[in-house]
Amino acid sequence: MEQWSWWVLGIAFVIDIAIRITAVIVIPRNRRPTAAMAWLLAVFFIPYIGVILFLVIGNPRLPRARRRKQDQINAYIAETSDQLHFGTLRPNAPEWLTPLVEMNQKLGALPISGDNGAHLISDYQRSLDEMADAIRTADDYVHVEFYILQSDASTDNFFRALEEVAARDVTVRVLLDHWANRWKPRYRQTIKRLDAMGADWHLMLPMQPLKGRMQRPDLRNHRKLLVVDGTVAFVGSQNVTDSTYNLPKNIKRGLHWVDLMVRIDGPIVLAVNAIFLSDWYSETDEVLSEIDITQAEIGSGDLDCQIVPSGPGFEVENNLRLFLALLYAAREKIMIVSPYFVPDEALLLAVSAASDRGVAVELFVSEEGDQAVVYHAQRSYYEALLRAGVRIWMYRKPYILHTKSLTIDDEVAVIGSSNMDMRSFGLNLEISMLVRGEEFVAEMRAVEDEYRAFSRELTLEEWLQQPLRSTVLDNLARLTSALQ
Repeated sequence: MEQWSWWVLGIAFVIDIAIRITAVIVIPRNRRPTAAMAWLLAVFFIPYIGVILFLVIGNPRLPRARRRKQDQINAYIAETSDQLHFGTLRPNAPEWLTPLVEMNQKLGALPISGDNGAHLISDYQRSLDEMADAIRTADDYVHVEFYILQSDASTDNFFRALEEVAARDVTVRVLLDHWANRWKPRYRQTIKRLDAMGADWHLMLPMQPLKGRMQRPDLRNHRKLLVVDGTVAFVGSQNVTDSTYNLPKNIKRGLHWVDLMVRIDGPIVLAVNAIFLSDWYSETDEVLSEIDITQAEIGSGDLDCQIVPSGPGFEVENNLRLFLALLYAAREKIMIVSPYFVPDEALLLAVSAASDRGVAVELFVSEEGDQAVVYHAQRSYYEALLRAGVRIWMYRKPYILHTKSLTIDDEVAVIGSSNMDMRSFGLNLEISMLVRGEEFVAEMRAVEDEYRAFSRELTLEEWLQQPLRSTVLDNLARLTSALQ
């Protein structure tokens, strides 16, 4: 018995050493140093559990077949748009804008376009109702793609609009994220309502192993977009659900989400539609060849806009590179609104460097968090940001400031679904829209002023009074954020 025990210990020791050696060889390959170090620590301290976790969630990319689809889509978009003229661009663009736009097109395939109209909607219910109004104008099709889609009292008008157009033979196509919706309170009612109206709906990134549909289980399609007839579109941060998300824990705490959507018309709608068509093809293998994304209509304004898709279907973090380029281009003012601000080293350095060179930098976050780990990971960066001269505004509870935006000086803004955290950079499929035009930035400034008026400023003196237990918790959460 004793000899058998020694054999077991010996085999366990050999396996343990083999795991550690293999980890050192495999894990750092093509991975950020911080992520590699976090995974190595996990494997070295808890070898068997660490290995299992790495095998399950260690690959931040979509399956190879899905990435091939994205490559095909990008090639088609690039070929189609190469010979097209999408409106007239505004004159006198800053020198840094052209190479930035070229980078975006190289990474995401979509060109910049001019002659676009774009208007912000900062009221939660009004955005749902304006989308419903747009849906009711449809003659040919409605494309709905949202991370969370729930039929409830707040969204009833939205769903009734879909039912009305479907009843007159308008094609309604719907995409919704599988994991984000599957466990929500009103999932079954929502699916039944889509079926009853005759909508053609599909789950995005479904975890259905029995059907051969598998990928890293925490990958999400986080995009929020609506397209009506290829002439009007909506993008932004808001899901189609009640502002409480209908979750008992949110209702008990009195939490309500604050979001920002933008209604757009003009050639940029074709780019938003291209994102929907690419996701539709990825999930269904269906090419909607009858949808024309080459005929652009002039919009109601003269804004320059560019759609930047990002996510694990791409080789690099398209959204992160966009944000970094803009932060380094800023000369006067940077306004960041992000509910989950968990920067990597490059982003933290870009924000700090901007402040060091005299750019006024302000960050808007929520006073209260809805996701404990991310909330504490975000807090771990407050001291460094405050010491760098960044002003931090905390949107008062019980509201969750869910808007995702970035404004640079008084000329350029970005709005979309992407947070400034590791998840949005590496694990989520996101959509961001770059807008050039002082009139649009003025609208953004008005919204930022509203946010500031409802926030309190966090000072370094206040932050240094944090108890030790909070600091420890924040720093532990920060370590977990690197596991990608």
